[in-house]
Amino acid sequence: MSRRVSLIVLALLLVVPFTPPAGASSTGLTTADRDTLREYAAATWRSFEAMVDSDTGLPTDRLYADGGTDVQTSTSNIGVYLWSTVAARDLGIISASDARERVAAVLDTLELMERHAASGQFYNWYDHHTGDALRVWPPTGAVVVPRLSSVDNGWLAAGLRVVAAAIPQVAVQARALYDSMDFSIYYREDVNRILFHIEVEGDEPRSPCCYDTLVSESRIATYLGIANGQIPPRAYFGTWRTFPATCDWSFQETRPEGWTHTYLGVDVFEGHYNYRGIRLVPSWGGSMFEALMPSLVVPEAQWAPSSWRVNHPRTVAAQIEHGMSEAQYGYWGWSPADAALPGGGHVYTAMGVDGAGMDPNGYPSNLDRTLVDYGFAGCPGRSPQPVPPPSAFTNGVVTAHAVFLALPFAPGAAMDNLANLRADFDSFYTTNWGFYDSVNVDTGDVTGTYLALDQGMIMAAIANAVLGDRMHDYFVDVQLERALRPVMARERFSVGHQ
Repeated sequence: MSRRVSLIVLALLLVVPFTPPAGASSTGLTTADRDTLREYAAATWRSFEAMVDSDTGLPTDRLYADGGTDVQTSTSNIGVYLWSTVAARDLGIISASDARERVAAVLDTLELMERHAASGQFYNWYDHHTGDALRVWPPTGAVVVPRLSSVDNGWLAAGLRVVAAAIPQVAVQARALYDSMDFSIYYREDVNRILFHIEVEGDEPRSPCCYDTLVSESRIATYLGIANGQIPPRAYFGTWRTFPATCDWSFQETRPEGWTHTYLGVDVFEGHYNYRGIRLVPSWGGSMFEALMPSLVVPEAQWAPSSWRVNHPRTVAAQIEHGMSEAQYGYWGWSPADAALPGGGHVYTAMGVDGAGMDPNGYPSNLDRTLVDYGFAGCPGRSPQPVPPPSAFTNGVVTAHAVFLALPFAPGAAMDNLANLRADFDSFYTTNWGFYDSVNVDTGDVTGTYLALDQGMIMAAIANAVLGDRMHDYFVDVQLERALRPVMARERFSVGHQ
């Protein structure tokens, strides 16, 4: 995409509501786009077929180019595999009976897996060959202390909701597992937020507190807790939109603007950042999955017209602006992913748009960790640092799942970006298993790995784009909408309106 075209895309994202071009569907996708997405989905699904253990039905955490798999899997992986199976069925990739059998195998294994008796919450890591909770990390032999992760259990519960609605033959079993999971265990009333995780074994079990930013993947756990009546609705307003604009908080790389408003008795600083002319409520790291993964199942843009509907397109616009203008990579799409190392191998690393994130240490978009600091005007010692030139952004790493997450908000730009990545880096996409987890856009090095979590985001994003928000339809029921929608609809972000 040329710089001129990228600026046009940004203008459309920020100024006017999305209107599909002539010849496109209501999603903004042409018939050719939809066919291409179906091709991507079929290849991505084949990676899941290679990930799954034939005895337990569970997916691995990571698939390698040679067909090898990791021993470990997580509750998040299991949840996204469940919804990916439904997506594959609805897209016509697999039969209804195949989907039913795959899901039934997972549910049978889940019923036998060790979990926390008092809350029904599952542990974070399991052996995908046996379903046993891990107490030794397979790659290294290091001791693993079993923990209950709020966000990972949130994604498992989301997958259970989807299959309960989508496959009648397993509905009772899936719903029973879902209903047994109590998210109140994570809620800290004193801070009105949810814990990262709870360690329930070891000499000194820990419960580190807390997820403290709204634009985070962790909000799925808060949504489910509220919907189930296990967490009070006011918890939705307990997290920061940005940190405050006072000098006590001047560790931020830019000074936020905004106002304070009270919702359900909670004072909320409605702060936003101004990233290169784009006003947005930032995530912690400026990554796509933090901001957009919950919208795969929760119709946030529909239910929150003065907050998420405005902010999600701006998150995408910031990614495009960084890739096409600030860093001038010629491509965009940043989110935590495996990254290929220059000497071989890979490392899982947090990638994002630093200037659109709150982390003072930065989620970089490149392996060389080129970061920005716009300063904190009016505070001692917080003058802005020199802005890195585009030439400083070397070894940029783009991940495909971040681009797929943009489909509802910039469908044309997302399809063009994927096409360019596929055309310019021959090894990034294979018809066997889809896109590798990431590509270094300077060297062309790919990871040689496929992550279940990231492949699951791709499957849900495609199903929503091609089939009219199909994951939303399965995830949402009357009870959940009545509990969540009025809470979400109250809020007005300070970024302005479309």
